[in-house]
Amino acid sequence: MPNAAQIERQALADYLDRLLDCARFKDYCPNGLQVQGRPRIGRIVTGVTASLALLEAAIAANADAVLVHHGYFWRNESPRVTGRLHARLRALLVADISLFAYHLPLDAHPRLGNNAQLGAALGLDIHGNAGEPGMLPWSEPAEPPTAAALALRIESALGRAPTVVGRSDRPLRRIGWCTGGAQSHLDAAIEAGCDAFLSGEISEPTAHIAREAGVAYFACGHHATERYGIQALGDHLAAEFGLDHRFIDIDNPA
Repeated sequence: MPNAAQIERQALADYLDRLLDCARFKDYCPNGLQVQGRPRIGRIVTGVTASLALLEAAIAANADAVLVHHGYFWRNESPRVTGRLHARLRALLVADISLFAYHLPLDAHPRLGNNAQLGAALGLDIHGNAGEPGMLPWSEPAEPPTAAALALRIESALGRAPTVVGRSDRPLRRIGWCTGGAQSHLDAAIEAGCDAFLSGEISEPTAHIAREAGVAYFACGHHATERYGIQALGDHLAAEFGLDHRFIDIDNPA
């Protein structure tokens, strides 16, 4: 049965580009409509990454479009349509499903973005930003948690225990965060006066930098920290245009 509400594909692309202010970002991939499907969209599936598993689930759900944070055509990747990319594009094209992807613009949106939504999930109000707005928010909780207490809060909210570097008993008065693979932002968080920083991943130098700066570092999972913005964006489209929205979480331990 067709959906009661539909929107033109290009109208949706234009709306999302404006909503997420894509023009202000220099990104590692194209943001917006990446693969063209049928001209009208009534049912959207959202997910973190446009993996083949997500596409197959979207096809089974009779989606008209897939909306993700991690799409295709990343800088320095081979442009050849072979192997994994061929299988993914073939699935979309045969099913006539559009693919929309928003990377940095989705991270940074002040209400729907990954950083804003992760803060909300953890009960952290945004009191300021380090650097570009939305990319490294920070919070000064009225009752500063210890690192141990914050780790328990993260585990409860995200469903997985974070990797923690730093003392467990020290109150954390300014907590900064940036979702995904943002461990390289630790220096910016330190310069902004944060005594704790949360991201998705941790690399070998991160632990040394955190210890030497006396900053608690929390690696909470790349996928786990970036599940919330895309859901919020899909729910927004459902409310704004009456579209059918379903978030499908393809588990990823990273």
